[in-house]
Amino acid sequence: MEREQFVSMLQAEGFSNMVNVTREPNGAMESHTHPFEAKALILDGEIRIRTGGIERIYCAGDVFHLRAEEPHFESYGPQGVRYLVGRK
Repeated sequence: MEREQFVSMLQAEGFSNMVNVTREPNGAMESHTHPFEAKALILDGEIRIRTGGIERIYCAGDVFHLRAEEPHFESYGPQGVRYLVGRK
């Protein structure tokens, strides 16, 4: 998905708060939650997200979606990851 298309989708779905996030190469975050719903477009690199025992890998152009308070584990590829995330 292209950035402009993603931003339009976020706005149409009520995601008013958008943030650019960069994570370090080969880093990780243990299981955690967020008090907001999040939908993100991967701009560069890769991220692995595990929810409910299922792990998926997201690369440039992919979109991931997490519900508010959804427990998840994340780790980042050898180039790290950079993504645009909408929160609500």
